[in-house]
Amino acid sequence: MGTTSLSHVELLLLALLVIVAALAVLAKRVAIPYPIVMVIGGLAFSLVPGLPHVSLDPNIVFFVVLPPLIFSAAFHISWREFRNNLVAIFMLAFGLVGFTVYAVAAFSRWALPGFDWKLGLVLGSIVAPTDPLSATSTARRLGIPRKITDLVEAESLVNDGSGLVALKFTAALVVTGYTPSFLMGAADLVYLVAAAVIIGLICGVVVHILQEHISDAPIEITVSLITPYIAYLCAEAAQCSGILATLACGLYLGRRSSGFFSLHARIESRAVWRTLDFILNGVVFLLLGLQLPTILADIRGMSLAGLIQKAALFSLAVILIRLIWVYPGAWISGIIRKKLRLNQRATFSKSELFVVGWSGMRGVLSLAAAISLPEALHSGARFPQRNVIIFLTFCTIFATLVLQGLSLPAIIRRLRLGGLEGVEEEEQLARREMIQAALEELGRMKAENGGELTEPEQQLERYYRRRLAMLKVYPAEKRGTAEQPSGEYESVGKRLRAVERAVALKLRDESKIHDEVLRSLERELDFLDARFAEKE
Repeated sequence: MGTTSLSHVELLLLALLVIVAALAVLAKRVAIPYPIVMVIGGLAFSLVPGLPHVSLDPNIVFFVVLPPLIFSAAFHISWREFRNNLVAIFMLAFGLVGFTVYAVAAFSRWALPGFDWKLGLVLGSIVAPTDPLSATSTARRLGIPRKITDLVEAESLVNDGSGLVALKFTAALVVTGYTPSFLMGAADLVYLVAAAVIIGLICGVVVHILQEHISDAPIEITVSLITPYIAYLCAEAAQCSGILATLACGLYLGRRSSGFFSLHARIESRAVWRTLDFILNGVVFLLLGLQLPTILADIRGMSLAGLIQKAALFSLAVILIRLIWVYPGAWISGIIRKKLRLNQRATFSKSELFVVGWSGMRGVLSLAAAISLPEALHSGARFPQRNVIIFLTFCTIFATLVLQGLSLPAIIRRLRLGGLEGVEEEEQLARREMIQAALEELGRMKAENGGELTEPEQQLERYYRRRLAMLKVYPAEKRGTAEQPSGEYESVGKRLRAVERAVALKLRDESKIHDEVLRSLERELDFLDARFAEKE
């Protein structure tokens, strides 16, 4: 029997995973979001002499890494906040992207030698979208208020699609030299967005129907893992945005996951997806930091000091462009909501708007988009300023992710913005109504039994009344159970937990509680159901 040896790729992947785990431990020790530590760590490793250079393949980012991360973020996003912030999301994901593209183009013509309008538009399209991996991986770890986090995450999920659509148009201007008419461009844009959303929803409906007929947790989780790739590839095959299709599919299924996932699938899928998110995010951010030597090696005949000076000026311009937009953008959003008589809860103070503006972190999506630019035009000439575009993109990512990311906690403390407003109140509301519904169900059972409760039912009644009485003192009190419960106790308890679950879902559907509150409560009920199911 022949012997086999590990290839360089396998050894490299193993080394990356070991480094990711080590840097994650370090990030926890120093209380810094791990994506920032990964980027800095990757940058540090890239400067060690003798280590092999690792190039980032944009195809791996777009077709392997991005779909599951987009899907996971969309799956867990709050539909209530997404709906309430819809106008603001539109203003950021489309209005700000368009503003950034043209503002960067104007700045590039003035400050960057060799850049004309077309190259400036390409550069603007690359750095315009905030990266979903950066936003979803750092926002919650930085203590950003939940209202702001919901908006920034939703924006990052939508604007990467709009940014890549803009890049498709602007890159074509440079590569082919052909400028489409306004009507043709508008029609293409509508198709790219509308077709992607429709395809994503169709994929979501099909998967929903399929999952309803499956009750085996490993199979359910496997289907959920391949779903983002199906949505993404179907949309790409139809020449529309795979990212927006994955987003639509994730939003649809996330809203309905409580109805089609089995008990064990809900419990186990959370661990599977959290681990997958961590590994993919960690490797991607580490690779991001490792790209500097490769990027510098492609830049020849230019002064590094001059490039760094231009990159610093360009990064500052990108940050200011976002800050300039958020205030008039919020004012326009308010007018639109008022005209359409939409929910006015999604309003932001000036301090909160500043944090929204300061949270525009870029990430690996922008770098992958820059690297994916063709090396040659249709005429055969080299793509002008390609290496400079990649370098400027890398520096912008570093400035927005690392420098802005590290400064955010201090800014939040300075502005006295809390991160968990409304969570405890919503959770108490949900717990109270769930307990009251369980007690009402016991009352109906008492009436059915001729005005009497059995001993196990009396134990459960005392248990729920004790929880209701202690709710104000211990709002986050964990559920307990009587010692050595009988079979009847378990049966009635399961029936009451089903009532609690129905109440929690009803409160979520009525927009009275956040999706995160629902998931927290549902997780407690799932663990109890699983505990008793093991004894059956």
